[in-house]
Amino acid sequence: MYLITLLQAVVPTMELGTIGAALGAAIAAIAAAFGIGKIGSSAMEAIARQPEFANDIRMSMIVAAALVESACLFAIVVCFMAL
Repeated sequence: MYLITLLQAVVPTMELGTIGAALGAAIAAIAAAFGIGKIGSSAMEAIARQPEFANDIRMSMIVAAALVESACLFAIVVCFMAL
């Protein structure tokens, strides 16, 4: 309740839905960046442990990163549709 009042006082020209959509898109982008970073670091560690499987690990990393990126894009599109 207090947060809504504070947001309305700070940004009187923007509607609360606009602020929510912007926060949702920002959280989705930050979460996707964290997820892709975690995938990359884990893949590099796996390649360092078993270099003979580097091509398989790299392909799995690319597929997982694409899935994370598509989920992020979907979340951002949903946030912008809420405007």
